[in-house]
Amino acid sequence: MPDLLIELFSEEIPARMQARAREELKSLVTNGLVEAGLTYASAGAFSTPRRLTLTIEGLTAESKPVREERKGPSATAPEAAIQGFLRATGLTLDQLERRADKKGETLYAILEKPGRKAPEIIAEVLESTIRTFPWPKSMRWGTGALRWVRPLHSILCLLHDETGSHIVPMSVDGIAATNTTEGHRFLSPGRFAVTGFDDYATKLKRAHVVLDSAEREAAIWQGAQNLAFAAGMEVVEDKGLLTEVAGLVEWPVPLMGRIAEDFLHLPPEVLQTSMKEHQKFFSVKNPRTGRIEGFVTVANTQPADHGATILKGNQKVLTARLSDARFFYENDLRVAKAGMGEWLDGLKSVTFHNKLGSQADRIGRIAALAREIAPLVGADAALAEQAAKLAKADLRSSMVGEFPELQGLMGLYYARAAGLPEPVALAARDHYSPLGPSDAVPTDPVSVAVALADKIDTLTGFWAIDEKPTGSKDPFALRRAALGVIRLVLTNEVRFDLASTLLLALSRNILAVGQGHGAPVDFAENSLKDLTGSVATRARALFGAVAEHVQFFRDEVRAMIGATVENPDSRTNDLLSFFHDRLKVFLKDQGIRHDVIDACLAMPGNDDLTLLVKRAEALAAFLKTEDGPNLLQGYKRANTILTQAEQKDGVEYSFGADVKFAETDEERALFAALDAAEAAITPAMSAEDFPAAMRGMAQLRAPIDAFFTAVQVNSDNQIVRRNRLNLLHRIRAICSGVADLTRIEG
Repeated sequence: MPDLLIELFSEEIPARMQARAREELKSLVTNGLVEAGLTYASAGAFSTPRRLTLTIEGLTAESKPVREERKGPSATAPEAAIQGFLRATGLTLDQLERRADKKGETLYAILEKPGRKAPEIIAEVLESTIRTFPWPKSMRWGTGALRWVRPLHSILCLLHDETGSHIVPMSVDGIAATNTTEGHRFLSPGRFAVTGFDDYATKLKRAHVVLDSAEREAAIWQGAQNLAFAAGMEVVEDKGLLTEVAGLVEWPVPLMGRIAEDFLHLPPEVLQTSMKEHQKFFSVKNPRTGRIEGFVTVANTQPADHGATILKGNQKVLTARLSDARFFYENDLRVAKAGMGEWLDGLKSVTFHNKLGSQADRIGRIAALAREIAPLVGADAALAEQAAKLAKADLRSSMVGEFPELQGLMGLYYARAAGLPEPVALAARDHYSPLGPSDAVPTDPVSVAVALADKIDTLTGFWAIDEKPTGSKDPFALRRAALGVIRLVLTNEVRFDLASTLLLALSRNILAVGQGHGAPVDFAENSLKDLTGSVATRARALFGAVAEHVQFFRDEVRAMIGATVENPDSRTNDLLSFFHDRLKVFLKDQGIRHDVIDACLAMPGNDDLTLLVKRAEALAAFLKTEDGPNLLQGYKRANTILTQAEQKDGVEYSFGADVKFAETDEERALFAALDAAEAAITPAMSAEDFPAAMRGMAQLRAPIDAFFTAVQVNSDNQIVRRNRLNLLHRIRAICSGVADLTRIEG
């Protein structure tokens, strides 16, 4: 079986496109060959800045002939039907077969496709791949119609078998396939011929081209570490930058330089970001001082002077870049030490959303909400409000204007420079977190309060203007914001009534839409806060089962909002359902089944996410024990019998079970077991000790099994039957107090 080698040689391919491009090349070519009838043993794709390469081993030499038999209409069918069948098959009437069956004669088409040689198929597939290649951006050049990411110079297409190597005859826009390629642009100019992949890779290495991007990455990282180690320092790891730099060079040569003393006072993140974004330098840290004091650049050549000239030029450019960064930083420090008022005023002219006002309007809502949330997370309310008001001030700083990815982090430095309390500084850095599933979750109480307020305001704001995520689109990253709230709550074990908090924030945002962007801040700080006190007070009232408190709060909100805007209750419930959906996804990743989560969501208090997850974890653990599935089966049997009897009799069997009517030992044992389980489960549920409640419920497994084995529920004696049905109700009531077990599958 022959092996296939393909190389598409062009001007420099952007580094960010290379990984996807090599996978697309592999997928398009191999799928095309298989669809055309060829098979292969293995395939591998490679890329360098100037080439995409594909090697396929064990390719079949030709496709097999295909014979297809297609049944058509009856021979006596209308002419239109027969003509349609002929058009579909590409045959004439005299080429069809007539076969007798019970209804007369039926027409059959026999379609035969002869096998084709591999070169013919390869040429066809490769040309189609080149012409339709899905580059994110592409260009035309010269007078041709071909589009490619950069001008395509040559095509290498070679089949190699036991008889030798053969060029696959093909061309695209005048570029004919050959068996030649080029090495490094400067170190090994000129073309050379190859006979197969092994020969190709070996000759490229001699021509100063490392074909495998993983090998280039390893060489860069090892070289950079060696240079740093020799200087008593260490390279700051950056996998994204490593991949990008490996896509910029074919023959990597790491070189290390030093940062001038004038810039070492800059925050390390500023130095690292500036060097990475502008010059693709790796940062080198002095472990003794913790400062970024050097850099590693990667040359695409082997310099004769050991890189002295290259480093001199790079350091000259770096000095100019870092001079700008120093100017930005020192100018920002002046504003920060003056109280950041200049930045806060500037945020009034920065639009957050045209329906939700400016960043300053939003900061007012976040600050009010952070003050409300603070007692729930153990934070000082005044400190949380102050942190929320200043957390986004750095958005107007020069440094964040140059490097937006430093938002929050620069706020930390500026808050410290202004002499603000450390919790305020930490909140400036951490209130954006967590940004993703692997991002760290803040734990400082003030940071948690501001982070929750920020994300909840974002969600309720877009719910207020009906800009919700759809199945395929989430332009405002609302799913990420909801997951951030969930992780903040669960990591810090925050206990609060999420529904009331959402209602509070949603009401403010509805007012922002209905009364103008400046109104909701005054409303939040004066009117709404006076209605029922803080969210913490409402939460404590709710945990004390004062349901009237919630209704009072909602009635007052409706009265304040008036009839000009939609009642926020339905939107609050919709947003709470959105949180539950995101929680299902989060817990599923933790190994908790969706039906277990549904069983817990059906219980009261499902807007207390910490309580909800504790319940779900305990139920999931219980169902993994031997008692879990068996008790579930007994519970469902009891529930089914009871439900059917209640429907048939038109009554509810919910009280009156008495042990004096028990006729068997198994009945009496079940009465005793239910009394013991209730005595164990009730205090455990009150204490929110769900594992203990599950253990109490597990004790019912054997008595319930024995009861159903020995006892016929629907006895002829109606008094006994009613007593047993009431006993089944006790099973349902006790077990349902832990979770809605009817929602558990299996």
